[in-house]
Amino acid sequence: MEIDEEKIDEAVLALLYLTLHDGDRAWKSFDWDAMNRLHEKGQIENPVGKAKSILFTEEGLKESERLFQKFFAKDS
Repeated sequence: MEIDEEKIDEAVLALLYLTLHDGDRAWKSFDWDAMNRLHEKGQIENPVGKAKSILFTEEGLKESERLFQKFFAKDS
């Protein structure tokens, strides 16, 4: 099976929004390869470090919210 990493990255970014706290931070409990790709795309700050959470970039936070609504919000 071939994995679509773009779809994985979108799902991880959306799920990061689920753990949003302190305005622009989220718990970093996802696959390290996906987290590194999100960093390379400029959506999160460098995930490597002792902190248990990541810091969204402004663009990343907006995209995370959009994807969360796309994948998980109920239609009204």
